[in-house]
Amino acid sequence: MEALRISLDDYILSGGGANGESFDHKSDPSVMLKLYFPGKIQQPLDEMVLARKVYELGIPTPEPGEYVVTEDGRYGIRFRRILGKKSYSRATADNPEKVAEYAAEFAGMCLQLHSTHVDTTLFENVKDRYFRLLEANPFFTTSEKDKLERFIADTPDEDTAIHGDLQYSNAIFAGDKKYFIDLGDFCYGNHLFDVGMVYLCCCLSGEDFIQETFHMPKSLAKRFWEEFAPAYFGKDRPLKEIEEEIRPYAGLKTIIVERDTNCPMPEFRAALTSIL
Repeated sequence: MEALRISLDDYILSGGGANGESFDHKSDPSVMLKLYFPGKIQQPLDEMVLARKVYELGIPTPEPGEYVVTEDGRYGIRFRRILGKKSYSRATADNPEKVAEYAAEFAGMCLQLHSTHVDTTLFENVKDRYFRLLEANPFFTTSEKDKLERFIADTPDEDTAIHGDLQYSNAIFAGDKKYFIDLGDFCYGNHLFDVGMVYLCCCLSGEDFIQETFHMPKSLAKRFWEEFAPAYFGKDRPLKEIEEEIRPYAGLKTIIVERDTNCPMPEFRAALTSIL
């Protein structure tokens, strides 16, 4: 697919992350640009193709736009912005008295996502992704990798959608419309692999990280999880039982985090004690 050439003179920097930066169009507030750091060519193309397939599947997500390249050779994706949007993490931070309402809405979105059956020939199996990432991970020993591989393999298979990075900052709403964003790790498989990320973001992450990333104290993030869990798993299940089931799947996200940070994350590995 040929990239559309654009000029960064038409955009203004609005944010950044591990893989690149985001920009707003100077004259059209409905246009935003996700631009990857120099040297990353295939990644934005793969993400755009995946985003299109996810959109066509009917998952509520902003319609992806064009695959673009700037004058200095940086590649990215241009999207139509959802005007007036707010993420569930930002909404919770701004209105902590509504934490139960926002957690229940987010749980409803997740339940719908995880009940969406997909054509498994079009998307990657979450187990295959973990096997691939685990093989490349330099921070686990061979023995540890063997135990993690057995745990992953023994998890029951499902043919339903997985976001891949299910943070409550990656779900937004504008009025009564709700959308998932940042679906670059979208795949299919057992829902527990996905929900583990919610638990990690709310309960395993440190105070400073939660404050910086989700704009709230950890105590409020934990309350979000405590409201999310019964809304997702059912009110009849004790929270302790839910957390015991989900903890190792949250710990597995260490593999994803270490891929992005290129350093070991011992604070998350504690959740893997039942496996290792």
